[in-house]
Amino acid sequence: MCSPEESALLRQEEVFSATLARINSLVLQPLLLTGPEPSDFQGRECLRLLQQLHRSSQQLWEVTEQSLHSLRERLRHPDSVGLESLLLLRSADHVLQVHMEYIESYTSCVVVQAFQKAARRSEYWRGQRKTLRQLLASVGSEGSVGMALGQVLCQPLAHHLQQCVLLLLSLVDTIGEHHPAQELVVHAATLFGNLQSFMKQALDEAVATQALWHSLGSRLRDPFFPSPSSVGMGCHQTLAPLHYCLPWCVLPCSEESARSPERIGLEDQCRELGEQDVLCTPAHRLLEDSKDMPVTVAPLRAERVLLFDDALVLLQGHNVRTFDLKLVWVDPGQDGYTFHLITPEEDFSFCTKDPQSQAVWQRKVTQAVCQALRGKKDFLVLGAGLEPPELPSCRCGAYTFCGEGRLCQATYEGEWCRGRPHGRGTLKWPDGRNHVGDFYQGLEHGFGIHLVPQASEDKFDCYKCHWQEGSMNGYGICEYSTDEVYKGYFQAGLRHGFGVLESTPQAPQPCKYTGHWERGQRSGYGIQEDRDRGERFIGMWQADQRHGPGVVVTQAGVCYQGIFQVDKIVGSGILLSEDDSLYEGTFTRDLTLMGKGKITFPNGFTLEGSFGSGIERGLQMQGMLDTAAFPPEPNSTCKRQLGLGAFPVESRWQGVYSPFRDFVRAGCPGDLQEALLGFHVQSSRELRKSQEYLCCERTHPEDGASSIEDILEELLQHQEPRALQQYLGKALSNSLHPLGKLLRTLMLTFQATYSGVGANKHLQGMAQEEVKQHAQELWASYRGLLQVALQQKGQVLEDEDVETRDLQVHGLVLPLMLPSFHPELFTLYLLLHEKEDSLYSQGITNLSLFPDIKLLEFLEVQKHLWPLKDLTLTTNQRYSLVRDKCFLSATECLQKIITTMDPREKLEVLEKTYGEIEATVSRVLGREYKLPMDDLLPLLIYVAARAQIQHLGAEIHLIRDMMDPIHTGGLYDFLLTALESCYEHIQKEDMRLHHLPGCWEPGGLVAQALPYRQQN
Repeated sequence: MCSPEESALLRQEEVFSATLARINSLVLQPLLLTGPEPSDFQGRECLRLLQQLHRSSQQLWEVTEQSLHSLRERLRHPDSVGLESLLLLRSADHVLQVHMEYIESYTSCVVVQAFQKAARRSEYWRGQRKTLRQLLASVGSEGSVGMALGQVLCQPLAHHLQQCVLLLLSLVDTIGEHHPAQELVVHAATLFGNLQSFMKQALDEAVATQALWHSLGSRLRDPFFPSPSSVGMGCHQTLAPLHYCLPWCVLPCSEESARSPERIGLEDQCRELGEQDVLCTPAHRLLEDSKDMPVTVAPLRAERVLLFDDALVLLQGHNVRTFDLKLVWVDPGQDGYTFHLITPEEDFSFCTKDPQSQAVWQRKVTQAVCQALRGKKDFLVLGAGLEPPELPSCRCGAYTFCGEGRLCQATYEGEWCRGRPHGRGTLKWPDGRNHVGDFYQGLEHGFGIHLVPQASEDKFDCYKCHWQEGSMNGYGICEYSTDEVYKGYFQAGLRHGFGVLESTPQAPQPCKYTGHWERGQRSGYGIQEDRDRGERFIGMWQADQRHGPGVVVTQAGVCYQGIFQVDKIVGSGILLSEDDSLYEGTFTRDLTLMGKGKITFPNGFTLEGSFGSGIERGLQMQGMLDTAAFPPEPNSTCKRQLGLGAFPVESRWQGVYSPFRDFVRAGCPGDLQEALLGFHVQSSRELRKSQEYLCCERTHPEDGASSIEDILEELLQHQEPRALQQYLGKALSNSLHPLGKLLRTLMLTFQATYSGVGANKHLQGMAQEEVKQHAQELWASYRGLLQVALQQKGQVLEDEDVETRDLQVHGLVLPLMLPSFHPELFTLYLLLHEKEDSLYSQGITNLSLFPDIKLLEFLEVQKHLWPLKDLTLTTNQRYSLVRDKCFLSATECLQKIITTMDPREKLEVLEKTYGEIEATVSRVLGREYKLPMDDLLPLLIYVAARAQIQHLGAEIHLIRDMMDPIHTGGLYDFLLTALESCYEHIQKEDMRLHHLPGCWEPGGLVAQALPYRQQN
């Protein structure tokens, strides 16, 4: 059975639905159709609001009809249709929202007096007084036609809500606590009760707002109209009318919303508002007025304070200052009379005469801020108790700064915390500058991208850098409009630490500097390449000029070393030419021989005296030529090396090592990993002006990036020797691992020094010791990371003695990192030992003419060691003509020495070659046989001759320089010494063959080998 309350609800809904239908046909439709089309903005705005009210009324009527249908179904079938099927209960939230939309549309019309203006616009309503009185007979309203129109559209809804609340409360008492629909009925009664309060509050605010516009209209009329870009981003210290400023405050300022049709339409409306001098906008509601409840604002001493639902307005004479409530923070006072407001540029104190007024103002401001942050009107917030809601400290919003300083006229959009940009955001200036990135307490802090437009069209300076307290600090990449690119470290906005500045090849003076900086200037150890002149300077700098010891390498192979002051060489120095001629003496500031000096030629001759030059006379000298000097030691001239004593290897690249040490000393914090170790970012000038470029991510999950916590944890799991070797290999090959980043930076410095013009044989010594130093630093860096990882676990890293350190550096780190430096390093070894390798190649060519038996005989290998069984003959062959058969396994083994870059693996190849030679000899003798040096050397020469390894001298010297010192005096040292002896013997074979009796005579050894050589 249905309760009487349900029947009463049905009757109430029927009456309300019929009333809405009558109001629609007799009031709303005539309001939209009567009278001419308004030509002024005020008229068009009123018509728009009435159209919106008509749509809301239609929706309200439709939902009422749906509710009525559900009630009728309930009454027809009470046994099969439960109480919870009623629309008022089942979709109470939806019904509530429809009612609220109607109330908001209606109150907007009240604010701008749309009903009064519509009645005055048309003569139609003067004849409709009787009809309006009939609609209002139940409430007995009297007054003007405009007031009657307003009451007709409001009173039926107010009466309907009142009855619904009473009936729902009665239904709650009727069905009892255990009814299945009890909770739904209570919820609906609560909602409609709150809606009733909301409607009364909304009407009061609309009437107060309309009265405010009427009272302030003549005071705020002013022809000045602020531009959209300056309005709505923040506070405005202008003479702009209040109704011009406020619409912008409630609009979101994101790029998407700025292009929305609603905002574009509102811009047009506001422009026309300025022309038509309309004194109100329908969107705003006055919540409190200091005229009704006095309050003083310090330190401004505003004459009047107006609190709207989305803005706080301070009136000072004709000045109107508006504050977006989204960017207002409320701090409660301590004395009961005061509370504080924090805004992006100013802080205010609101003082009242009594605690009650303070509580009301603080609660209303807090509730208004909360409502503005929610982005919609919510009667649950407005109708909350006396306890103000808790406001979030961190928010998102947009603001244009007005005060003096670096942010003047700049617009910030992003995250805020207590009145300061804090988090991620975008800062834009009117002149085109913009910064997107991280902020901390109002300043750029963290990673950020800064664009600075230049005078040239479509030209920008782009700074992708880490920032600290508003200045570039840490690693960054800067692309300048001049097409120069800087990658390196900054401090206080200036280049400081290690960095690379490079211009494009198309620049008027293309150059590249790789080295250290101090306060924006090149200072310390650095490498500069002048591509236009084909020169490279390696040395010390001060105040952007070459100052201190330095080496100049030219494209022609000429090298200078001396002391530079103010960018010029001074005093004595040395000059090395391509043919190893050496000059020791003084130079002009332009590196021309001048004054006393001595030239030592490659053949040992010396020329000593005074040098000079004149116009069109070339180089002149007066001195003594000494041809009686002893000839230099073989290969001594090409071993002259530059820079070894001038630039201590441990101090060359401190700007690269220091950031890593700072990172470790700080405990490896994740937020400093990029700032101290560089970041992974793709540079593209074509993307500079796009939003994707400004919001680019430096790393991506697919890049294999790991957090520093994961890296430290993985370190602890790979401390055993074999696991450590695998881990270090993986870390050094990963460009996102701290050790991998460090290695790649060191590779960059190495290539900048020793590739291209720097590939000079006289720099081989510098390069060799630099690679060893890098290996030590990488091991120290690993130990630093391990120490941090252990400290986080409460453990201590044990001290490491020098012997253990050297063992790990040469046996573990150096083989892993050497491939990264091998191309440039091996090129220097090739150039340094070019003459030796040339003689060796000629010797190999000569020895390759011999068949196997003749070569063994020529090298004086004992005949009982010859593996004759390996020689398979055909009917047309004899032993003396067969080649490349003896000791074939050893030959093939030795050839593998060029397939690896690891010195230890090369020595292992040499050891296996020795084993293959012994195995072959043992097989020939039928017993195990250990080769003495007298037997090993000629056999090793034979194998080396047959292996025909190119640049064997460079290989041997690289192994000797990079091998682990632990092998000194051991088997590997013995075998390498034997290979060196073979190399030297092969170099001399050219001379031996020329002086060997009968060698080139008919029937001699070489003559016998020629036919076979020609046939093959």
